Amino acid sequence: MLTNYHTHSIWCDGLDTPAEMAGTAFELGFEALGFSGHRDPAFSACGMTEEGEAAYRREIEGLREDYAGRMEIYCGIEQDILAGPRDPFYDYAIGSVHWIPKDGKHLPVDWNVQAIRDNIDRIYGGDPCAYARDYYDLVSRVKQETRCDIIGHFDLLTKFDEEGRLFSAGDPRYRQCVMDALDALGTPGTVFEINTGAIARGYRRTPYPAAWILRELRRRGCGIMINSDCHDRTKLTCGFDAARSAALEAGFKGRIVLTRGEFRETAL
Repeated sequence: MLTNYHTHSIWCDGLDTPAEMAGTAFELGFEALGFSGHRDPAFSACGMTEEGEAAYRREIEGLREDYAGRMEIYCGIEQDILAGPRDPFYDYAIGSVHWIPKDGKHLPVDWNVQAIRDNIDRIYGGDPCAYARDYYDLVSRVKQETRCDIIGHFDLLTKFDEEGRLFSAGDPRYRQCVMDALDALGTPGTVFEINTGAIARGYRRTPYPAAWILRELRRRGCGIMINSDCHDRTKLTCGFDAARSAALEAGFKGRIVLTRGEFRETAL
């Protein structure tokens, strides 16, 4: 069953129009496609303007009508924690953290590896766990503050650190940061996405969250959803096999999908 609910178009920082993305999804045999334009704080250049967001919703609604009876189309939002709570007229919201507010600045979490290293060195005195603490403290509040349905890319700070040179699961301080966030978020039934976006961009070979975090999610009774965080329709299903394998290895038997207007579990 092909689905994806983390999808970005030209209305934010994607490469394709929603119609182009939907056309590719239909050709691939998708049963459901959800769009999730960025709702970012005002300082971000990646988010939608107020006018753009209204136009985005209108276009997605048009696609919903165009594909009625052939492929389900959903109008969602990726709500950054610094942008406040979601609006009620979206079908779903993905809650995420992209910046760390620190000393009057906003530090990008997923811009590039050099930015992360520079900020750790200059602002955190070379201590990556102090950086991780501030990041995961924000993540721990993302569901409450964004009122999201899905926790987006939980350990996004590892986007450029697949080998764990900065943020190592073997470091008890880093591990405690993660566990504290999971204690706040990881209640039974909470949906976390397995995100393959970094694979599509060539930054990683495996999706996030990390395998040990997925095992912890499974132990806590959380659900998982497989999303490609797609910004390019040619990568719409990139990494899906790796994500499915990671879920199975962590002990999951099913994944969450949004169909017929409801979240439900289907077999992996």
